[in-house]
Amino acid sequence: MSAPRIKSLAEVARRTNEGHEFGYCLADFLDGFYPKPTESAIHKEPEKISPYNDSYLAAVADDCCRRYHWRLPNWCLEQERFLKEPFFAAKTHALRMLYLMDSPAAFRERNIFVSANALSRV
Repeated sequence: MSAPRIKSLAEVARRTNEGHEFGYCLADFLDGFYPKPTESAIHKEPEKISPYNDSYLAAVADDCCRRYHWRLPNWCLEQERFLKEPFFAAKTHALRMLYLMDSPAAFRERNIFVSANALSRV
């Protein structure tokens, strides 16, 4: 029997703070979220983890709100949920340039540059 899926972004943050790997927690959340998206899964404010992870979770929530036409939670707009310095998920110059153009708006606005399909689960 497998463990129950992570059901909210708040739970992603809590589990990460307990020592679980952020990327795995987020992937587990998305695997359960996409088949049955619910606004409640993103509206509870996640506890703080680190500047990058806090901004990334806000970008995920923002992207979901844009996709499903939901109200953006207030916690997503807190200044500490926006990176001061740009973060690129790629190290090469060519990929950085691609990510500058392709990053979803919710990520670009928070100074996070990722692939266009960063939240895809295939």
